[in-house]
Amino acid sequence: MNVQTEPVEDGGYQSTIQVRHSSPNGDFEHTFRLGKKFSTERDAVLDGLREGMVWIGLKMARTIKV
Repeated sequence: MNVQTEPVEDGGYQSTIQVRHSSPNGDFEHTFRLGKKFSTERDAVLDGLREGMVWIGLKMARTIKV
């Protein structure tokens, strides 16, 4: 998983998350941006990591298919 942050125009930060994992069905990769704005870069990274782990959990449990 990779989380990148970038400043937004009116202050704060936004996160872009890239998740990647291997499975018997082949490699999987997905990149998405959180719609939330965070006041600190630290908060943006922590929430991005949390959301990425949730996404991987849902994908591995076959709750979602992409």
